[in-house]
Amino acid sequence: MTQFRPCIDLHQGKVKQIVGGSLRDSGAGPLENFVSDRPAGWFAEQFRGDSLTGGHVIKLGPGNDLAAREALAAWPGGLQIGGGIDAANAADWLDAGASHVIVTSALFDPAGKFQEERLRELVAKVGCERLVIDLSCRRTAAGWAVAMNRWQTLTDLVVDHATLDRLLPFCDEFLIHAADVEGLCGGIDADLVALLGGWGKCPVTYAGGAATMADLLTVEQAGCGVVDVTVGSALDLFGGNGLRYLDLVAWNHRDA
Repeated sequence: MTQFRPCIDLHQGKVKQIVGGSLRDSGAGPLENFVSDRPAGWFAEQFRGDSLTGGHVIKLGPGNDLAAREALAAWPGGLQIGGGIDAANAADWLDAGASHVIVTSALFDPAGKFQEERLRELVAKVGCERLVIDLSCRRTAAGWAVAMNRWQTLTDLVVDHATLDRLLPFCDEFLIHAADVEGLCGGIDADLVALLGGWGKCPVTYAGGAATMADLLTVEQAGCGVVDVTVGSALDLFGGNGLRYLDLVAWNHRDA
């Protein structure tokens, strides 16, 4: 059964919702849908109080470590952490209270070529049971390709059943943002969700474009009930008007 997974996206030390494809290393800043005046810890406390498990904190660029640590301290063991994670710092983030570390860019060389030895090194440091592999991707003519460096650089790793099978022994879960629709509130990538739902061998969380309860139902149906979903810009908690946070809490507990 599809569950709602909460998220805390951090940019320049603040909780934000941004249009995913607008994040760049230089030049104009990203397009911002929402900037909160509340600290990251406040959101973590909300999720903890409502028993929303399996959520994640994502550090979008530098300047977010203090806010991330605040969120993890507010709910030790209740949130995953991603953004700049590698073999050198992963254990420190687990010690800071993360249930899992999420990794993408550290698994590739600067040109976007997948480096399996880096993944093996990370697993040796923290164990596969504490690792989430982020396969956030962009649509290509052939399907989907993993995108690294805050979704700016396409890699040589495609998102398909063969890749999921290849990486499964190294992780506990997958997190997959559909970067082309992230932050747009224009609907999900149902084809990608269907691909993930047709696999279903470990927990998978999809993110990108969910704007209405109909979108959540589509994730549940297309994903065969085995793909979870996170919601950002459309959520009233983040200034949106498409989905009510309390409705998603009720969604998760609907059979309790």
